[in-house]
Amino acid sequence: MPKTWNIKIDNYFQANPNCIIATAHVDSFPIDLPLEPNIREPNRKSATYRQIFDSLTTEAVKFFSRHSGIVLSANKVKLSKTSLELEVKEASEGGSDGIINGGHTVLAFEQAKNYNYNLAQARVKVTIHIGLAEESAKDIALASNTTTPVDSRSKVNARGDYKFIKQYLAQLEQKEDRKFRIAYYQNQSGAPRNAQCNVNHLLKLINCLDRNRYNPDGNKRTKHPAGMSPPSNITDTERERLTALLPLLTHALWIEQRLYEIIQDYISNPKRKGANDLASIDIRKTTLLPDSKYSFGFGAPTDLALPLIASYRVFLSKDYKWILPFDEFAEDFLQHLWANYFRKYLVSEKTAGNTVGTKISRNQEIWESLYISAQSYLNQHLMQMVNSSKSESESKVTQSTKKRGKGKSDELNATTAPK
Repeated sequence: MPKTWNIKIDNYFQANPNCIIATAHVDSFPIDLPLEPNIREPNRKSATYRQIFDSLTTEAVKFFSRHSGIVLSANKVKLSKTSLELEVKEASEGGSDGIINGGHTVLAFEQAKNYNYNLAQARVKVTIHIGLAEESAKDIALASNTTTPVDSRSKVNARGDYKFIKQYLAQLEQKEDRKFRIAYYQNQSGAPRNAQCNVNHLLKLINCLDRNRYNPDGNKRTKHPAGMSPPSNITDTERERLTALLPLLTHALWIEQRLYEIIQDYISNPKRKGANDLASIDIRKTTLLPDSKYSFGFGAPTDLALPLIASYRVFLSKDYKWILPFDEFAEDFLQHLWANYFRKYLVSEKTAGNTVGTKISRNQEIWESLYISAQSYLNQHLMQMVNSSKSESESKVTQSTKKRGKGKSDELNATTAPK
């Protein structure tokens, strides 16, 4: 059922049949309007919020002239001389109604009321769009939020470009009984601020396994997925490519989780008590990974696992299928990389007084070394399989020959035996 909210006003005019602009009272303004059409949630710590709050609480009577106003979307509006009654459809009803622009402003209203500021003289301009479709509401939200920076992720989300990822994760949660914590837009409530829990991090994880786009043996200039930047938009072609890669997300997440577990074990049992010899691993911080089951007692660079994950694309075919069963080689290969290269790299950087940070995602040498190591590991594994198969075949031939020889011997004994 649609909900209704009442806004007390001094006056209004109808800009067009589907748009009303009014002067509204702040002290009675509804603070629980939905934020569905907004592209980001308000942040109490932001400069935008503090400026609005200070302007409202220091000189409330001047707030109307100092503030650009609030933009709302409603399914229907009933007009009277002193109030507007808004009918708002919830998202579950197919609506996109609520605050299009002005989330920080409404939050400032709420806080000022909680602190008992006198807002009786405060007014705010309210623009109400009536009967907007979801796409139209998003367009207005994107256009309205230009006075302060909005990250590209929020804009991509507002356009609905992450829907295919959300749907896939929802299916994965149900199928595998797991819960993901992913932030798709700025200040998203319920999502951690850890960079590893950002939707852009998920995109990086699966991009690392694109052996067709990033092929060192090919003719393309881009040999490795180093220095990846988040997409400002997702085209149909890009969505098709990412959709084909999504089944590999579980494996990418597993590699990252196991690396963090290995690091946790390593720093929990140092050679010298209290010492940590790994560069950019901060034992004073914590890290959360996208899967809600995984939290670790150390901080690490966001891109730490990416070169390791990327090396696994050696084991993929052109149609993104594993050449070897993933469960049979994944753990042993990761331990191989950790013991023979990656741990030594982190230790040497710490000894040199360096940090890895974002540097690791742009260091072509690391990506190349791990990729070559993966090729060598795969070749050795395949040779072992061939030799094992060859030995097995030779063994079968030998056994068969022995059986035939025994059969002839029995026949000979039978013919030469005394009657």
